[in-house]
Amino acid sequence: MIPDTPDSSESSKPIVTGGILPGMAAISMFLLLVTMLNAFAALRGIFGAGPAKYGIFSACSLLVIGVFGFLRLHRWGWALVTAGCLVMSIGDIYLYGHNHVAFFIVRALLELCFFLYLVRPQVRERLRR
Repeated sequence: MIPDTPDSSESSKPIVTGGILPGMAAISMFLLLVTMLNAFAALRGIFGAGPAKYGIFSACSLLVIGVFGFLRLHRWGWALVTAGCLVMSIGDIYLYGHNHVAFFIVRALLELCFFLYLVRPQVRERLRR
């Protein structure tokens, strides 16, 4: 009689500690698209000519830097992207409250889902210190 042994296929699977998840890549592409559109809109003067123009442009630049750091699996990039998703979600909820345009609430919920994905332990354990 053969004693019960664990299945060899389960024990031979390597534990993956590095690499980018598909959700991380999708969030990065979305944020690059949104920040690029907002940066060009700020440069064209859509947000006004005063401090709002430069504030949005600098926030977009900071988020793009964070996205590239996040794609290289740095913790500071993850922190900037996570904070950017949360701030963008809160901003879109604010815009929905004032304008009542359904686009803003849909985008806010999508960004909130991205934030909740980014704080998962599976995402955080893939990052370098």
